[in-house]
Amino acid sequence: EENYFFRYSKYQKKLFEFYEKNPDFVLPKSRLNEIKKFTKQGLKDFSVSRLKEKMPWGIPVPNDDKHVIFVWFDALINYLSCLGWPENKKKFNDFWPGFQIAGKDNLRQQSSMWQAMLLSAGLPLSKKIFIHGFITVNHQKMSKTLGNVISPFKLVQKYGTDSVRYFLLREIPSTEDGDFTFEKFEQRYNSDLAKGIGNLLARVVVLSKKIKQKPIKIKNLKLKNQIEKSRKKYQKSLTEFNFSEALVALWQIISFCDKHISEQKPWQKTEKQAETINDLVLALNETAQLLKPFLPQTSEKILKQLKTKKSQPLFPRI
Repeated sequence: EENYFFRYSKYQKKLFEFYEKNPDFVLPKSRLNEIKKFTKQGLKDFSVSRLKEKMPWGIPVPNDDKHVIFVWFDALINYLSCLGWPENKKKFNDFWPGFQIAGKDNLRQQSSMWQAMLLSAGLPLSKKIFIHGFITVNHQKMSKTLGNVISPFKLVQKYGTDSVRYFLLREIPSTEDGDFTFEKFEQRYNSDLAKGIGNLLARVVVLSKKIKQKPIKIKNLKLKNQIEKSRKKYQKSLTEFNFSEALVALWQIISFCDKHISEQKPWQKTEKQAETINDLVLALNETAQLLKPFLPQTSEKILKQLKTKKSQPLFPRI
């Protein structure tokens, strides 16, 4: 059939030059290399319309009632139309150019076709495009036929929002495919959440009742150094979109605190009892603050329990 086309080929050179000048435009680097290779091979003009008689529900092509806009072309334009472009210039300028997140199957549409459309319209290109992988179940693609589709709503209903967030951010690689099984989920839940941060908080809240003064700063040098080391690793991991490693850095503080409790035995009345408990309270406070972007509800609960000194199970063991 006869369609309208977008002159994609016209922007091959400009796109390739843009990728060369902006080596962090597509993350991870392997995806940038993939789109550069695709661009180098040559870009072919692509259809942006379909016959209305075959697809009557589409958006009409301006000045041609026989054609409607192809859905992918319209979907990309929606990044701008949802900002009120071209009428609402203030809202558009406030939010565009934007940072985009897409699955690996959308690499070409987002980082190449869409950018060519922006070049054609004389608009700023996207700031950056982050490409993530897929989630498999027991190393198989999710499929209705196989009956292995996992409902995130049912997961949340059974285990809680933050538990699901933690598993996905900790176990699923940011840029590659990751695998889900209930066995892996419950193992990670029990080891890191129930036994890990949940158990540590319960112990520290009980210990905090033994002291009256408000903690000001951490005095134990080893604990202080561990927090600083973890914070640096955490911040570096976030800039690299490596969310799993950011959480690993946080859990290093938790592990250190557990070890610190075993060594210092703060339940015993000694000269350093109050100091040790103060340090643990501050360390957990710091951990809760860093945990906010990942587990916001858990972060609030930790801070509240440290303040009120009333212990409640964070993650009941399953």
